[in-house]
Amino acid sequence: MTSWLQHTLPGGLVLVQQHRPGVGLVAARLWLRGGSSRDPQGGRGAMQLLAGLMTRGCGQLDAEQLADLVEGRGAALRSEAHEDALVISLKCATEDAPDLLPLLLAMARQPSLEADQLELERQLNLQSLQRQQEDPFQLAHDQLRHQLYGDGPYGHDPLGVEAELEALDVGTLHPLLQQLGDEGALLVICGDIPGDGSLMAALVDQLVQTPWTTALPQRHAGAPGLPGPSLALHPQDTEQVVLLLGSATVPLGDPDALPLRLLQAHLGMGMSSRLFVLLREERGLAYDVGVHMPARCGATPFVWHLSTSAERAMEATRCLLEEWERLLEEPLETDALTMAKAKFRGQDAMGRQTCGQIADRQALVLGHGLGEDYVARTLELAETVTPEQLLAAARRHLPRPRLSLCGPQDALAQAAAIWEKRAPALQS
Repeated sequence: MTSWLQHTLPGGLVLVQQHRPGVGLVAARLWLRGGSSRDPQGGRGAMQLLAGLMTRGCGQLDAEQLADLVEGRGAALRSEAHEDALVISLKCATEDAPDLLPLLLAMARQPSLEADQLELERQLNLQSLQRQQEDPFQLAHDQLRHQLYGDGPYGHDPLGVEAELEALDVGTLHPLLQQLGDEGALLVICGDIPGDGSLMAALVDQLVQTPWTTALPQRHAGAPGLPGPSLALHPQDTEQVVLLLGSATVPLGDPDALPLRLLQAHLGMGMSSRLFVLLREERGLAYDVGVHMPARCGATPFVWHLSTSAERAMEATRCLLEEWERLLEEPLETDALTMAKAKFRGQDAMGRQTCGQIADRQALVLGHGLGEDYVARTLELAETVTPEQLLAAARRHLPRPRLSLCGPQDALAQAAAIWEKRAPALQS
């Protein structure tokens, strides 16, 4: 595996790069700690609004000039706020990298923040929020997010909350911009990096224009879980029911994160996964079923999701809860754990096929303060995990799940009746 080289640029910004000769492309990620979980009180959606505005002009370039520069080189540039970070991403041809990569620094330090562009970006975000209100899965997901995190940092979508987003202005964003990177930042580059020093010279020149005071982030606790109601219902006049069952667990890097991810692989990864085989293939209960466990600096959600017909909502709820109980009572069989480990390894391999994927992975790992060799160490450690360790991790972090339902009123009432019967065993 090609090694990573690390430099500290003027002002303290950490540059991490991996040379992959012959691909003719460069992928870069500027990872800035402080995503939507750092939205100010009463200003949920501010970090995503700021991220969007970064693509609408920076330095001496207005929105049209920036777009022409990037698109004229056939490059791809985006900026978005996740829960724990604001990430600016670029993919371009190797020969264009010295001209385009400094844009990432200019976007983070010198965005134009023009009022007319802010209004355009705000309207796009509001439209996205309104579309989400038509999606039963999104409604159930937002509901579960609030059950797990309340009004805490992870309790809202990065797009924000409609009423608060409508009230944001340039004055709200300026303090966020001034603080951006103070909690940690790094620039990750992967690809066919020019060997003549032009790329480094261009970055240093930009840093001289816009001083940067930051350092590679250290381990960070992130947002906690703030459990709310165990059951939440969102009536919607549809022909299907969406069920989400989940718990807030542990940050990426916690010792129990690996056993939980192996459980995710066993339960929800691929057509041979436990939930897919049982709920879809054997019982025909699910249109769609899976397990969601993203990477977080704080209490990571571990969520089962299932969509079914309104007529079978009661049966699907019963089956889903039975499987969750089983997870807490019985260790995995050896063959099942062996398969989960193979899927875990395969997922890692599939996630580092391109320069962009590799840059994403390294920025995420280093941004969480976990060290360059975290992925390799985790893969080695996975081979030693036992069924008993998986059961113990499940019992520590999954004994009191929350259930979120969206669908027709009658179907929700039937599913809720099943929950009321079985919930005491899960909530004790």
